[in-house]
Amino acid sequence: MANVTPVKAAEDVGAKFYADTAKIHPRKVKGTFRTIKWWAVALMMAAWHLVPFLRWDRGIGAPSQAILADMTGRRGYFFGIEIWPQEIYYLTGLLFLAAVALFLMSALAGRIWCGFLCWQTVYTDLFVWVERRIIGDRNARIFFDRQPMSGAKILKILAVNAVWLVIAAACGIAFVLYFDDAFVALREIFTLEASAAQYAAIAVVGGFCYLLAGYAREQVCIYMCPYSRFQAAMFDEHSLIISYEAWRGEPRGPARLKQSFDGRGHCVDCRACIQACPTGIDIRDGNQLACIGCGLCIDACDTVMRRFKLPTGLISYDSTVNIEAHERGETGKFKVIRPRTLIYGGIMAIVCVVMMYSLSTRPSTEVNILHERSPLYSQMRDGSIRNGYTYKILNMIRKDRRFTLAVEGVEGAKLEILDEDGGPLAVTPDTVGTFRAYVSAPYNAINAKMVPLIFVLTDVETGLSVRTPSIFMGPDK
Repeated sequence: MANVTPVKAAEDVGAKFYADTAKIHPRKVKGTFRTIKWWAVALMMAAWHLVPFLRWDRGIGAPSQAILADMTGRRGYFFGIEIWPQEIYYLTGLLFLAAVALFLMSALAGRIWCGFLCWQTVYTDLFVWVERRIIGDRNARIFFDRQPMSGAKILKILAVNAVWLVIAAACGIAFVLYFDDAFVALREIFTLEASAAQYAAIAVVGGFCYLLAGYAREQVCIYMCPYSRFQAAMFDEHSLIISYEAWRGEPRGPARLKQSFDGRGHCVDCRACIQACPTGIDIRDGNQLACIGCGLCIDACDTVMRRFKLPTGLISYDSTVNIEAHERGETGKFKVIRPRTLIYGGIMAIVCVVMMYSLSTRPSTEVNILHERSPLYSQMRDGSIRNGYTYKILNMIRKDRRFTLAVEGVEGAKLEILDEDGGPLAVTPDTVGTFRAYVSAPYNAINAKMVPLIFVLTDVETGLSVRTPSIFMGPDK
């Protein structure tokens, strides 16, 4: 008996603290925020699917896609900017800038990103719209789920999932188009000529879109997204968030049309705000982790308020300071400039200036020198010491270029380029020219085991030079 009691107690505790996830069936609403969300869906979908088809002329032989991550050519293209693999720090800068921008958006308008622009929100909106068109609005979908399985129910389930899969496949295809010429890749995908990697990418991206937007939905926002965990740290008393004016709504209770609201709150406890919420929360309980700031509860509540001929805004997109001002009968004011927003804005400005300066002043030529390791040096018949090098010239512009190469730092040093006739070194556009170089110096000029050596590369046309330090190895004297 002593072994049974703790187990039963644990089961009882578990029953108190855990419950099965209830499927959320958001109710259709009309209003300002719903309209804004549809515009956001349209703009995000248009950008995601159409941007790969934008063209940008970079010259003969260069990719003409405006935004392209060319994995084969190891380049990133963003209109007139070309990013090389060694410049990956620009991507780091963009990610940091995006993070700070998200913090600034949160400080100003709460979870506006989550409610209107996040891909999870956008695709969930689309998937719920498909459900609504095929099965019906909230009550119809609840009734549909409770019905026993039948032929008609199976057909509707298949129809919903078929449309979901088409949307998800389009999402995956759009992703692939950013990594290859969009027109060519699209034709290859539909003629089954694309690579296995491309089809795998479509399956992975599209599959996650299907599962997350079709079945996980609010669970992604509540449990999977890390932003919901620390969003409150971005808010202050001036941040615009979804708020319930309890001072005006309480005490709540059911009401009839034309009923007097003297001595009671304006909230008629119709639960329209809960039914409209895509995460199923009751905003009247205060700001919550699961609130994504979409504003649909505002549209639902305003509709009810107008029906009862009461002022709208019982639930509003407002700040804590303004809510308190309204309670005192004062007019609220949105304060944009404050320490938090100045810090975020200042950080963004600094990062933007640094990145723009770096892009505008980055060199068009980079050099990499590899000293031969085996052997470190050779002693020639005349007693001179010779070192071998692999000299690489990165031509970062789309133009044929010629260079002269010389060495400095070691007295009497002579430079020889293998397989070259002594003329300028030619490097084709947007490529790396690799040359085998030998440097010889008199034995007496080498007074240490390691002597500094400088390679001087000069552009024949512009006269600009790149000085690159290296070393010259010799015997230990």
